[in-house]
Amino acid sequence: MLDDRDRRILAWLQRDANMPLADLAERVNLSASACSRRVTRLKEEGYILRSVAVLDRQRMRVAATVFVMIKTAHHTADWLERFRDALADIAEIVEAHRLAGNVDYILKVVVHDVAHYDAIYKRLVSRVDLFDVSAYISMETLKDDPAIPTGLA
Repeated sequence: MLDDRDRRILAWLQRDANMPLADLAERVNLSASACSRRVTRLKEEGYILRSVAVLDRQRMRVAATVFVMIKTAHHTADWLERFRDALADIAEIVEAHRLAGNVDYILKVVVHDVAHYDAIYKRLVSRVDLFDVSAYISMETLKDDPAIPTGLA
């Protein structure tokens, strides 16, 4: 069970997973050793899945975001397995979600331009049969925060 101190640790680590342990401990009013034990426990209990580096998309030349809405006429386990494999093989597809409603799937694709998206589209449709594909180019990112709520007000 998480207490407020655990939640504060998680909130700080979501901001900067490379924060020195001494700084983290100070921010949550713990000794470094007690803080270290808590972080270890949070990892062991599965609250912290992994730590990643957030890259600058401009510098990496994938500043454009395209949201792709997909409808399919296929809902078999075999089709879904091929679809998952195709998604896994295309690094530019950074998120994929199965939806309820009129659209079956939404993909978040990061590319450097429309021609790059077109190449991704062609790779995807060559691997799986899709009924309808619609692409929406993001004109502006209003919020981009990977942190999830920790339950602190």
